[in-house]
Amino acid sequence: MPRRVNVPAADDIFRPTAVPAPEPEDAGSQVVESQVVELAPAKTPKAPARQASGRVKHDEKMTVYVTADELLDIEHARLDLRRRHGLGVDRGRIVRAAIAMALADLDAHGEDSALVQRLREA
Repeated sequence: MPRRVNVPAADDIFRPTAVPAPEPEDAGSQVVESQVVELAPAKTPKAPARQASGRVKHDEKMTVYVTADELLDIEHARLDLRRRHGLGVDRGRIVRAAIAMALADLDAHGEDSALVQRLREA
């Protein structure tokens, strides 16, 4: 009896890895306008906002050593993001998002940033 091998479809192999930009909302919508007014920051940032790179091809590599407990914490966070928020992300994406958040906080708050305070404690 011949065995058939299941191969992925072309859509699975050639799927886009970058997140498409959201389409603009209808300007006449009251809900959209009230949300934008409430969420828009009143101050201008010093530097452009940092974004995590997400699912794209990364050309650079960096090795980071973590303890067993830190690795378990990252893995628990990954599973929690999947279970509670429906986000199927890998550990690298979590780390890149955390790095982007820490660097944005450093850009915005400098000496008072959480990163500076955490590194001074260590």
